[in-house]
Amino acid sequence: MERNFADQFVVVGSDYKTYETEEKKISFLERLKGKPILSIIILSIIVLGCVFAEQVYNHDPTSFYLQNLNEPPGSEFYFGTDSLGRDIYSMIWYGGRVSILIGLLGMAIITVIGVVYGCISGTANGKTDAIMMRIPELINSIPTLLLILLLTSVMGSQNILKISFVIGVTGWCGLARIVRSEVRQIRSSEYVLAAKSMGGGFFHIMRKHLIPNFVSTIMFVVVSSIGLSMSMESTLSFLGLGLPVDVVSWGSMLSLANKALLSNTWWVIIFPGVFLITTLVCITNIAYYFRKETNKRESYL
Repeated sequence: MERNFADQFVVVGSDYKTYETEEKKISFLERLKGKPILSIIILSIIVLGCVFAEQVYNHDPTSFYLQNLNEPPGSEFYFGTDSLGRDIYSMIWYGGRVSILIGLLGMAIITVIGVVYGCISGTANGKTDAIMMRIPELINSIPTLLLILLLTSVMGSQNILKISFVIGVTGWCGLARIVRSEVRQIRSSEYVLAAKSMGGGFFHIMRKHLIPNFVSTIMFVVVSSIGLSMSMESTLSFLGLGLPVDVVSWGSMLSLANKALLSNTWWVIIFPGVFLITTLVCITNIAYYFRKETNKRESYL
């Protein structure tokens, strides 16, 4: 028969008290504190409206209603029409697909190039690393807009893939430097050296050991690159070097700003601009939340 030796002792003392540990329950509202809930809700509404545009718009966004040119907002055309007679309300939801798609494609290209290049540079020897880091510095020495204008003029007529590619190949330098600095801190860790000694290839080590250790650090840049790609597409369309006229996007809608100012049709500029700016602000707020969480996590270490 086993004896419980804890029962053989008695705690004595005048000030003796027993304390029971209680787990602190965190309410649902406390969990949401500090998170960009409003930005997530607004961005979700805009994205869902663009995805289900067929159920949202009330006119064909590609049709020209010539009897309703430059018509102000009303019961039939909620946001009015432009100088070509197109319904702005329908164009916003339909064109939002293109703008968001360019933002996501540009982000994907920036992330792939930046992560792979940064990992290669971070794991290379000192001389190779120094040479590789000169390339982003050289690219950054050229104004980004000027470099994009040069590439778009060389590539000829534009489409969604070309615009995304041009934005991606000119915007990866900042991400590559961040990844390179993170990789150089962990490349001599035991698990990385063990993977190398067991014959692990570069891409295996990058996928299994490097990326999981810096993915939270680069989330701010990755999310911000979506807004950067969308704003750059709008800038190119405003300058007349973006998508063709028959491809509707928020940027191509804003390209009519000059005509709208001359004809005093403010709704042609205001509504696409509000949707674009609101989307960019929401994306930026979410990106700042990721950066704040990363800095908070690093301060605890």
